[in-house]
Amino acid sequence: MSTRAAPFDELDRKIVAALMENARASFNEIGATIGLSGTAVKRRVDRLCANGVITGFTATVRPSALGWRTEAFVEVYCDSAAPPRRMGEVVRNYPEIVAAMTVTGGADALLHVRAADVQHFEEVLERIRAEPFVRKTISHLVLSHLQTMGSEAGAGRPASGNAAHHR
Repeated sequence: MSTRAAPFDELDRKIVAALMENARASFNEIGATIGLSGTAVKRRVDRLCANGVITGFTATVRPSALGWRTEAFVEVYCDSAAPPRRMGEVVRNYPEIVAAMTVTGGADALLHVRAADVQHFEEVLERIRAEPFVRKTISHLVLSHLQTMGSEAGAGRPASGNAAHHR
């Protein structure tokens, strides 16, 4: 038996796009839209989960409904002694940090922060600045969202660098 993962084809892409649009859609509803039986859709979804393409199912909630009314992105500039692993350990201690990533350019990391209000954001920022490896930060408060994109961005079409999946 082969241990190679099955290819991610156009039907898989349509299934993923349908689930991202409405994760509560039934396999039969998705199948009717893309021309497969509900059973075939279920088999493909199971395979996509097993292969790590689909990593979970979740509800999307408006942050302000949970009390997070202030949002910002914080560029973090570190001393040379701050490996990404150490930074990852630290940011996990902040419930206000909803995403953190290392980046290219001048900053070493970019943090996506949500807070109850500006005063709460300022308190979080001061705690971040107090970390021993943080040299400086630059903050950008979010005024409005022009377009929201998550990890599902582009799921309806192949990535341009992935010519093997183009038809």
